Parts: sequence; structure tokens; C-alpha cells
Amino acid sequence: MLTQEMVVTIHVLHKQGKSIRAISDELGISRNTVRKYLRNGGAMPTYQRSPRPSKLDPYKAYLHKRIQAAAPDWIPATVFYREIDELGYQGKISLLRDYVSQFKPVTKADPVVRFETSPGEQLQVDFTIIRRQASQPLKAFVATLGYSRASYVFFFDNERSEAWLQGLRQAFDFFGGVPKEILFDNAKTVVIERDAYGVGEHRWNPQLLLLAKEYGFKTRLCRPYRAKTKGKVERFNRYLKESFIVPLRAELHASGLSLDVLTANGFIGHWLTTVANARTHATTNEVPNTRLQEERTAFLPLPIKSDELTIMRSSAQQRIPIESLQHPLSAYDSLLGVLL
Repeated sequence: MLTQEMVVTIHVLHKQGKSIRAISDELGISRNTVRKYLRNGGAMPTYQRSPRPSKLDPYKAYLHKRIQAAAPDWIPATVFYREIDELGYQGKISLLRDYVSQFKPVTKADPVVRFETSPGEQLQVDFTIIRRQASQPLKAFVATLGYSRASYVFFFDNERSEAWLQGLRQAFDFFGGVPKEILFDNAKTVVIERDAYGVGEHRWNPQLLLLAKEYGFKTRLCRPYRAKTKGKVERFNRYLKESFIVPLRAELHASGLSLDVLTANGFIGHWLTTVANARTHATTNEVPNTRLQEERTAFLPLPIKSDELTIMRSSAQQRIPIESLQHPLSAYDSLLGVLL
């Protein structure tokens, strides 16, 4: 194919009265070529630049395999980026996001209502269903703090009251304190009868009431048919499924394995610490772990457990060298009396 400059020269020489043979000899091209470009009325040749190699090219086969394994679910670009980054990808996430977006099914996002709360004020909790299969159910207890957006997750094969109570205890230990209020949905294992004693006066599960008394938190229900009032934990449920469940399940499926409670709990702790609570949150534009440090100052303290109290009593009964004391013995006797 001739260059645009060469085509222009052919027409210029022709307008100057030179013959096809003369033009052919002068430009070093065949006479048929000269005739061709004189017949087409001066149309300029178009160039198709060969595609430049992309930093993403070596990873496209891997991405397609992961997309197919996860279908009909979708793995977010942020997860893909972490995975291929570990494989040596040197490009930017924007290049990756633009590429995989063409394969993403179009879905309409539901509106989410959010209510901002002060540090240590509220914890939103929920059970989200991962798999409904009767022989191997998988459900996640999810707890998200209203201020920091720090979250805790633990998997069960049921959502009986014992699972709710265990999840709450473990969440308090994970966060390092107790928020003033826990917001629940209308699960029957949590609230036996809504408005049983009047509007807003509910009949709660007795075991939950004992736990609330032990830890010192208030119980609160979200409005009926308005689960989106728990917008923070609902949004995290979606993030959990997209960024943790779907990639892990796809990886296990590729190896002929299935995701169960034990496996999910084996991976979730590391993911919470290094990914979910370490990322910059889209709403606050801050890292949940960072805001959690501030929120901990407003928490209620964790209750002293019986085994910890036994250790304290044992330590208190040990003989303390008199020469190491900085106050009169009577002061320590008073302190031990308070502890015991």
C-alpha cells in the first residue's frame, strides 16, 4: 500500500501533464498502480495500526478462566487486580477495569439508605445466606460497626439463637469492645414478638436479653419491611459475596472442591484483616481499621470472663515481695478487695 504522500504525488504529477509511464518511472512503481490511484478519484489510503502489546496480555487467559468459573456471579476488578498483581502484573487497575468491564453483566443496583452514627454508638448485625442447599447450608454472621465500617464475619450451617449469640461474642472480642446499641433485623430467633408490649416494646429472645445484660448493650430492631435501614451491613454483605465468596468458591471449584463452613472460616480472618478492613471505604474515604482505633475509645469494656477472673484471683494470692511495693500494704489490700 502506498503512503498518502505517494498518492498525492501521483495526482500532482498527473495534473502537471506527465504520462502514466513517466510517473511510474519517476516514482519507481508499476503503471497499474498509477492507474489504480488515478481511477479512484484521489481517495487517500487508510492505515490500520497493529494493536500495541498490552501489559495485561499475559493475564487475559487467566482472567477469562476466572470469569467463566465464577459465572453467573461476578468478581470485582479489585479482586482480579490483587490476584494478577501476585502473578507479576505491572499495569494499573484502570487498564484492568476497562478490559473486564466488557464482560460484566448489567445489573441495576438497589438504593441503600444509610444513617451515620457516632463512634461506638451502633453495630449492625445480620445473617446472610451463601448457599441454601439443605445437605450443606452455608450462612454468614456479619457484624458491621456504624462509624468505622469495620466488619466481622463468621460462618455457620444454621442461624439458630446459639449462632447469633456466638457471633456477637466473637464480634465483640474482634472489635475489642462493646458498642452501645445493636441493630437487628426481624429474625424470629432474635425477636419472639414485635411490639408485644406496645409500639417499640418487643419481646426478645431470653438468651439475647441475658447477653445484653452481660455485655451492657441495648437491642434495637430495624423497621419492618425496611431491611435497608441496616444499609451498612447490607452493603457489606454484597461486598463479602463479591470479593470473598465468589473468588474463593471459583478457585475451589477449579480444583474440584466445594466451599464449606470449615474452609470459609479458615480463610475469612486473614481476608478481614488484610483486605476488607484494610481497604479505603467508598463512603468514608478512610480505612476501617484506622477509624476502628478511634471507635474503640468509645466502646463499653468487655466483661471479665470467669477464666480471666480465676487467673486474677490466683495472681492476687501470690506473695508479693515487700521491697517491691510502692505503697503501704493496706492500699493493696483495699485494691484486692475490689477485684475479689
